[in-house]
Amino acid sequence: MQTNRKNSATTIIPAKKRKLISYEGKWGLLLVSPYLIQFIMFVIAPLIASLYFSFSQYDMLNAPQWIGLENYEKLFNEPLFYKSLWNTLYFAILFVPAQAFLALLLAVALNQKIKALKLYRMAHFIPVISSWTVVMYVVDAIFNPRFGLANSFLIKLELEPQKWLNDEQQVIPLLVLVAVWKGIGYIMIIYLSGLQNVPNELYEAAEMDGASSIKKFKSITLPSISPTTFLVIVLSTITTFQAFEQIYVMTGGAADISAAGGPNNASLVLMLYLYREGFSFLHMGYASAIAWILFIILFILTLLQLWGQKRWVHYH
Repeated sequence: MQTNRKNSATTIIPAKKRKLISYEGKWGLLLVSPYLIQFIMFVIAPLIASLYFSFSQYDMLNAPQWIGLENYEKLFNEPLFYKSLWNTLYFAILFVPAQAFLALLLAVALNQKIKALKLYRMAHFIPVISSWTVVMYVVDAIFNPRFGLANSFLIKLELEPQKWLNDEQQVIPLLVLVAVWKGIGYIMIIYLSGLQNVPNELYEAAEMDGASSIKKFKSITLPSISPTTFLVIVLSTITTFQAFEQIYVMTGGAADISAAGGPNNASLVLMLYLYREGFSFLHMGYASAIAWILFIILFILTLLQLWGQKRWVHYH
């Protein structure tokens, strides 16, 4: 029997069968070819083109001219680049932990057996599917310095009215507040799926040992959902470094591009700086250099997060 098995394992595949496998492979390649063509046209080709443009002087009207590292030298000597980089980091430092913490609290609250649970979950998800233009009207009704509800409330309390989005110190925290409110429903759904995967046997064993609710949350819930928290942190970090639409709309870019990122460039983030240079001033080569620096920063941050997760993320 063993001899027969060895003979069958070393049997050479007939030429007809090998041809049949190759035929199936060709059909598989043919079936995925629309996706491959789309991927090459809209991902790979623009990626290579942007890398070439980053070493060129290009205004979209004339052919690009190779200038070597001049765009990168200009970028590292430009104070506005460092200001936009700091604004992006400031936005991320406030946004990532605030959204993760508040979404976790909300998910824990909505993971209980309460009445109208689906209605509560849907209510918190509505801002996620709303456009930033709609959100801007809501924000304007609340935080407009002249007729907003927030200043009316402060005046009733005999406090000084604020400039809100027109104040250099308040603009980033207010943008973070609105971004957290709009995105918290999406992160809450991710946390809910993580919470529902925690085995009930762990909670039952802890209850038999007399563990309190806080002890169960610290010792069972948090370690069990640490992979979910890691996913949330990575997604939120990428989101903050790609933030554009919210800041463009809320700082008046839709009406006047020179106003976007204001006041006095206090909310100018990297993506908005890239857009302004590329599509307003037609410095497409310089904008491509910004895009590649942004990619390198995100790549390094993601590597650091992957390295750091070994210390606190627990996989079953």
